[in-house]
Amino acid sequence: MQHISVNQYLREHIRTVSDWPAPGVQFRDITPLLQEAKVFRVLIDAFVHRYMDSVMRPDVVAGLDARGFILGAVVAYELNVGFVPIRKKGKLPFTTVEETYELEYGSATVELHTDAVKPGSRVLLIDDLIATGGTMMAGKKLLEKLGAHVMEGAAIVDLPELGGSEKLKASGLPLFTLVDFAGH
Repeated sequence: MQHISVNQYLREHIRTVSDWPAPGVQFRDITPLLQEAKVFRVLIDAFVHRYMDSVMRPDVVAGLDARGFILGAVVAYELNVGFVPIRKKGKLPFTTVEETYELEYGSATVELHTDAVKPGSRVLLIDDLIATGGTMMAGKKLLEKLGAHVMEGAAIVDLPELGGSEKLKASGLPLFTLVDFAGH
């Protein structure tokens, strides 16, 4: 059997859907990574093994709405740390802080409960994909409003041609991604 890297293995299980949600878009669909138990385990283990080390271990994992919830909750469980959801506006029932960010056509707002993290908490911020970086940047700002330190942003896929990863790194946020679709 041929040996392939974890990154290559995961890449082979990401489906590309052409012209969705609009003509010319190559949508990177991560749902096949979740459907098969072995593939899902390889995916989660790739994150967990990175953050098990005491130097990289977060106090809490924050997941971005909605696919970041899937990854973040499982990673937090495996690391035996708490999980906090960063939701779209109007979905959280308690007192929140909010951050609005620009989209290609318009804007969006995300929220976080005011008691979600403690000042000084080391937070791993996770999502499925980095495109323009707007959602992750908004999540970082929310966590920082509450005094947390976002130690790293993590995602399965980076789409570097859209500029998000460079914008996030320029803001001082270290990034960890498993699959990069540059030039594809």
